Amino acid sequence: MRHQKFKTSALLLELREAFADDHPIFLAEVLRKLENRAFGLLLFALAAPNCVPNIPGISTVFGVLLLAPALQLILGAKQVWLPRQILNIEIQPSTLRAGIDKFVPLLVKMEKMFRPRLEFLTTRPFTILLGIQVLILALILILPLPLANMVPGMSVAILAVGLMQKDGFLILLSMVFFWFSLLLAPMGFGMMYAAVYWLWHYLADIFAQFAG
Repeated sequence: MRHQKFKTSALLLELREAFADDHPIFLAEVLRKLENRAFGLLLFALAAPNCVPNIPGISTVFGVLLLAPALQLILGAKQVWLPRQILNIEIQPSTLRAGIDKFVPLLVKMEKMFRPRLEFLTTRPFTILLGIQVLILALILILPLPLANMVPGMSVAILAVGLMQKDGFLILLSMVFFWFSLLLAPMGFGMMYAAVYWLWHYLADIFAQFAG
């Protein structure tokens, strides 16, 4: 029964039932009903696209979006804060229900593997450290570093699942990926510097040929 209390899938199913009619709803209502799970779900949604190879520049967009929840974790916000314009976004209940129907089966599989343990790592004051971790990873994602974006994305995604499932083991695992990200970042900087250096001299040679 104690494990059931922490199941995010059950909360999402309750959310589905709460918006069973077809009256338009606002994002603020959804976040309010998700309570403290909103942070984990938001982090996961923003981190997941970075866990696979994608279009250059995508990680920068998601990195910027991750800054807000990272700062809120550091400051100890009880609920996700977003600009009023975003909170007032209208969502069709049918779209919300369809999204929940697709996501819940995956979440149920994850819940069979992960369970509440070392829960103190998912509460304050440790969430301050987690917020700092996400903030640093977001800054790495913002930079267009070669080969240095997937690991930070995986770190945030694992951390997000850990928060949702109250699983401190996943929090510790996310920290391993975090330190690995810090090791990869200088390599990414080096590759970017080498590419810019080569391009600069290549263009300079072309300009010199035309000028001559």
